[in-house]
Formats: sequence, C-alpha cells, structure tokens
Amino acid sequence: MFSKIKLTSWIFIALVMGFFIGHFFPEAVPYIKPLRTIFLNGVKCIIAPLIFASIVTGISSAGTVKGLGKTGVRAILYFELATGLALAVGLLMVNLFRPGDGIQLTHQVSEVVTKAQENRLTFQGFFEHLLPSNFAEAIVKGDVLQIVLFSTLFGVAVLLAGEKGKPILSFCEGLNEVMFKFTGLIMSLAPLGVGAAAAGSIAEHGIQVMIPMMKLVGTLYLALLVFVILVLVPAMLYARVNVKRFLTEMRPALMLAFATTSSESAYPSALSSLDKVGVKKRISSFVLPLGYSFNLDGSTLYLAVASVFVAQAAGIELSLWTQFTMMLTLMLTTKGVAAVPRASIVVLSGTLTAFGLPLEGITLILGVDEFMDMARTTINLLGNCIATLVISRWEGETIHSEFQA
Repeated sequence: MFSKIKLTSWIFIALVMGFFIGHFFPEAVPYIKPLRTIFLNGVKCIIAPLIFASIVTGISSAGTVKGLGKTGVRAILYFELATGLALAVGLLMVNLFRPGDGIQLTHQVSEVVTKAQENRLTFQGFFEHLLPSNFAEAIVKGDVLQIVLFSTLFGVAVLLAGEKGKPILSFCEGLNEVMFKFTGLIMSLAPLGVGAAAAGSIAEHGIQVMIPMMKLVGTLYLALLVFVILVLVPAMLYARVNVKRFLTEMRPALMLAFATTSSESAYPSALSSLDKVGVKKRISSFVLPLGYSFNLDGSTLYLAVASVFVAQAAGIELSLWTQFTMMLTLMLTTKGVAAVPRASIVVLSGTLTAFGLPLEGITLILGVDEFMDMARTTINLLGNCIATLVISRWEGETIHSEFQA
C-alpha cells in the first residue's frame, strides 16, 4: 500500500505533519530537527560534483565554443529581463498595499544585521569573488557561483582540447550518471528532511509571529503570485510548453525548495525533471546553475518589497526617481549574492544604508523572514527552470511532445 504512494505525496504529507508537530508538540522538535540537517548535508555533498559534471558534459554537447557563447549571451539577456520585471512588480505591489504603514520601528540592531554589514557585497568584491583561488575551497564552502564559473572554463578547455580531452569528458559523463543515481538515494530522505524543517520553523518562530507582520508577508506572496501570472506563465506559453503538465512534473522540486528554503536542495530534482521534459542537457546543465547566481527572481522581488517596506515603517516617502534608482542598484547587487552568507540580508542592509533608510527595519523583517524565504526560494527555482525552457526555444530545440502546448 505505502509503496504505491509517490515521493511528491510523501513530501506533502511530511510537510503537513511537520507543521502539526511544530505547533502542537514543540518539545518533540529537538529530536526530529537533526533529520533536516542530515538531508540538507546529503544534498550539499551532491551539488558540487553534479554541477561540475553536468556543466562539462553540457558544454561538450554544444560542439563549438561559438555555440556555447550564444547560449550564454541569450541566458544573460533573459536573466536581466526577468529580474527587471520582478523588481517592477515588487515596487508596484509594495506601493499599492503599503504594508509598512502604522508599524513602529524598534531601535535595536540584531547580531545578524551586524554580521551582514561586515559581509556587505561591493562591486570590486563581486568581481574578485568570481573565480576561486582554490577549487576545493569553493566546494567546501558550497560557493555555487565559483563552482559554476570554474566548471564552465574547465568545460571550455575540454572542448578546445579536442581528442586529448575525450578521456576527461568520458570521466565527467560517467560521474554525471553516478551522481544522478546518488541523488535518487538522497531524495528518498526528502520527506523526513521536509517534515523536520517545517516542524523546526513553526516551533522556533510560532504561527503568532506572523500576525503583526501578516500584511508584509501577504504582500510578498501576492506580488510573487502576480509575477508568476504576468511573467512566468507567459514565458512558459512563449516556450510552447503545457503549463499544467510542466508544473506537475516540477512539483517535487518546488515543494522541496519551499519546505527547506534552499534552492540547492531542489537542484538535482529540478535537473532530472527538465531532462524528463525534454530540455537538452547542454542547455539545462548550463543555464540552470548559472541562474542560481544571476537569476534570483524571487529574492530580487523580495528585496524591492522589503526596502520600501522599511521606508514606509520609518515614515519616509521615497520619490519615484529614488525607487527607480533603487531598482537599478538592486539589479546589480543581486548578481552573484547566492554565494554570500545571509545573502538577502547582506543586500538589504547595503541598500538601506545606501539610500539613508534605518537599518533597524531589518529586525522587524527577521521574525518572519523564514516564512517569506520559503516563497522567494520557490520562485527562484521556478524562474530558473522556465529560463531553460525559453533559452531552449531560442536555441531552436523542442521538448518532448507530451509537454508541448
């Protein structure tokens, strides 16, 4: 009987049970919370070798460096368009619903915010950070941006090596297949990890923490929904994909991202689902990990909402020009922040400081940040998966017939 239940259903069941245990039996959470850590650690050990192997094999299938370059340029163009629209939707919704009105700021800066200021991302620091001084160190830190760029350059080098590079390519192809099998083993632990993560979030923060900040959380969720309807759904239709079937296929990965607030945890599942949809590996294995650093639609939208929310809570009215300037700033500063600890807090603190807004506003947001992180992480993943569909059409490729619109 239980063997007939799909992994997606088990994940949903575990999610519901996690919320139930976290709310009614918080004393049991310390005993089950380690399951979340075990699952996430299992996923983290997959990411680096899977990204490395999939990018190298994907680049080799491009055939020529020229063909690879076209894919990269198209990906960057789409990323800029998508994040720009995400910022526009975020600014529109936060100005329309004004969630910060009537909220009094506390005059206290938490330790998290202080650490975020110390790790603030600068323009110079971003470029210096692009390539690792030690690839092993990038793997240990789980620095997705550095892993992606190193793997891309390595893949190009293998491509340029021609016949002499074939043994390396053969090794990477074998590694890629082994990592997919390994992923299947780790994913069997997903329900346990998801349930423990949900229980921990509710037990730690409590449902009641959302009441005074419900308007901010509601504004973000509504803004993300509007973004999906106005931007991502049309993008899927443009890519000529059956929206319902595609979302059904992506459901396990999206649920993982939502429950664990980690795009990385859903990466192997998302890559596998895109393969089932029919997206060529040379596209999915290159565009998807690149998007993890350059196409954070959900996080970008969230930062637009959070920045203006703090201004509203402080009673500061921002002009349209100031908000437009803020949007351009966020378009630059959100690139590559996936590798920075507390990435959203880092960018938010830097934005608030740059525009003279009180840093104390972050202390308000931190109480419900994990609930908002669930939604923005899910949209980050969905946006990157849809990016592969759009790039696939621009490349003249077709997906499997059962997923075509």
